[in-house]
Amino acid sequence: MTASPLRRRWHRLQHWRQQLTVPQFTALTGAGVIAVGTLLMATPLCSRESVDLWDALFTVTSAITVTGLTIIDVGQELTPLGQLLLLALIISGGLGLMAITTFLQGFVQGHSGLRTRLDKGRALDEFGVGGIGPTFNRILITGSCVMALGTVVLYSFGFSDISQPLERFWAALFHAVSAYNNAGFGLWSDSLMRYRDNPVVNGVVAILVVMGGIGWRVINDVWSNRQRLIRLSRLSLHTRLALRTTLVLIIVGTLGLLFTESFASGGVMEPLNWAQKWQVALFQSISSRTAGFNSVSFSTAAFSDAGLLLLIVLMFIGASPGGTGGGIKTTTFATLMGATRSTLQGRQEVVIHQRQIPATVVLRAIGVTIASLIFVLLMALLLGLGPTSSGAANGGTLSFLEKLFTCMSAFGTVGLDLGVTAQLNRWGQLVLMVGMFVGRLGILLLLSALYGSRPQPRVGYPREELYI
Repeated sequence: MTASPLRRRWHRLQHWRQQLTVPQFTALTGAGVIAVGTLLMATPLCSRESVDLWDALFTVTSAITVTGLTIIDVGQELTPLGQLLLLALIISGGLGLMAITTFLQGFVQGHSGLRTRLDKGRALDEFGVGGIGPTFNRILITGSCVMALGTVVLYSFGFSDISQPLERFWAALFHAVSAYNNAGFGLWSDSLMRYRDNPVVNGVVAILVVMGGIGWRVINDVWSNRQRLIRLSRLSLHTRLALRTTLVLIIVGTLGLLFTESFASGGVMEPLNWAQKWQVALFQSISSRTAGFNSVSFSTAAFSDAGLLLLIVLMFIGASPGGTGGGIKTTTFATLMGATRSTLQGRQEVVIHQRQIPATVVLRAIGVTIASLIFVLLMALLLGLGPTSSGAANGGTLSFLEKLFTCMSAFGTVGLDLGVTAQLNRWGQLVLMVGMFVGRLGILLLLSALYGSRPQPRVGYPREELYI
């Protein structure tokens, strides 16, 4: 008699699980990984007594969303097992939360037909009908090779000041994985400030950040056409836009930081020579879009307001689709710029590189940008509700620029911090955790998880002009 109710409940659970959409399954799986990771991180095997359950929750959320914001000292307050767990969470989030959960969904739901596989392909940036497994395996192999090569170079030439071989290897491995996954976690409380003048560390970390940020599809396209790269037209429009926009943002960010900080008296770059200024500006231009490593001190006193505003814009744009970073994505930004140019030229359609962009793509780019901007502003608004900090330097309050910078860093899964995160109370840190989770999933995926997929309306409406 008791087996029948249990069986019915089990069947209801099975039915509910099979009815989950890919976005819903992704969000629930991500939340489940965070919950399990928090319980493990809070145990004495993984952390010191100073790390409570809340600290573990914030750290795990930051790791699985590859953000890098932290309220603990990873190198001091986590045991070797805890650091290994943190690295595993970074890899899981960096290889793509959507990719991993959709890959697992094939085993959970089963009996997936063509329609379901197409739905999975869309959730994974249109990986294709051929199956998620092979694509995910190629992503894993590519990432492993790149991270292994970065580890070897950092061990051999970068962290040469670390005399103990095992400690040096762990430092090289940890920072190579963190850099490729755009996580920004480091084993030292000063991030990479001690290696500010080390060109090997700066160069390797920057290259890993860029390779992780541009995404597997771009790397695969370039590798497939490696013998014909003289003609860039062989590459897909997505690859060309991602590479060009990434390069332009790096150059603009570097020159912009040199320009804004040259007029800042008493700033962090004032005592540096020109070679050091160029290296710091280039490194921070690359890191500030997605990774969150810093080779100089970050604070409102160290950077000018103009420089911080420039970094906020770079964080908002972020990485490329399918990459390990956040933001609205480089191709979204390129689409908006293309739409602006076409509007100014009086064109009726958006044309980029002699290719017409579908109206649905343009509308999606506009929707993602506006929704992301509203969400970040809402985060900053919530940080202003009541006392959010008790130890800020200016009398226990935070400026709007500090709040906006921190919220954008969380939503863009960047991890740069002006010293605000540790000063926030639990309400403020909760706002950041929600922002990190939403930023990693993406606005569109979150809305799809909340509202599900709706059929397209069959009724057309009359058109009417609107004055703009």
